[in-house]
Amino acid sequence: MDATARWDAIWADSAASLDRDGNAVLPALLTPDQCTKLAALYPQDARFRSRVVMARHNFGRGEYKYFAYPLPSFLNRLRHALYRRLAPIANRWNRQLGVEMQYPADLEAFLAHCHAAGQTRPTPLMLRYGPGDYNCLHQDLYGEHVFPLQVAILLSAPDVDFTGGEFVMTGTRSSGQYADVVPLTQGDAVVFAVNERPEVAGRTRKVAMRHGVSVLHSGTRYTLGMIFHDAREPSASI
Repeated sequence: MDATARWDAIWADSAASLDRDGNAVLPALLTPDQCTKLAALYPQDARFRSRVVMARHNFGRGEYKYFAYPLPSFLNRLRHALYRRLAPIANRWNRQLGVEMQYPADLEAFLAHCHAAGQTRPTPLMLRYGPGDYNCLHQDLYGEHVFPLQVAILLSAPDVDFTGGEFVMTGTRSSGQYADVVPLTQGDAVVFAVNERPEVAGRTRKVAMRHGVSVLHSGTRYTLGMIFHDAREPSASI
């Protein structure tokens, strides 16, 4: 199977997983070298618009930085490429949920809607966790316009760079709550629901989703977060 056919198959599997669980893993989206180079951007403050220390806001422990515009060229291309793949899934979910909004095929057109509504601050970010750090369960909502899917890419190697620190999702449906721990290796991406997703079982129900990161036991964990809607002033926290 050539690379294009492989990724077409992965995206088809991912759509099914998103429908079933509200999350899907894109294996080896980035190479280890790409991960190392991206993580090395973290100390370069000029690339970022703000830094958030999570404990100051009761978000957990650890810190993260939002990238400034213009994004690094590689991140900008990646954000656009992921959006193009995800927009058809987002549009299908909205139809199933009875939501009128249909997202344009191109990210620039969607960002124009965000900016017209005052959501002008870039939301791609990098997170850094150390021993004892964690991220409370939350949703990344920044204003009126919300793209219903987002992506997190693990830049560090589990059991090499860190231990613990697993990606966790919870959902609330009519039958009760459930939790899902999503195993990732370096370079893997997890695509997941930002807020709500449809569950089709006889009739369509809304499932409310939250995500977070469990306690890191040792080492340092870097994650790249790719959110497709921009944020209002002042930015909501992640």
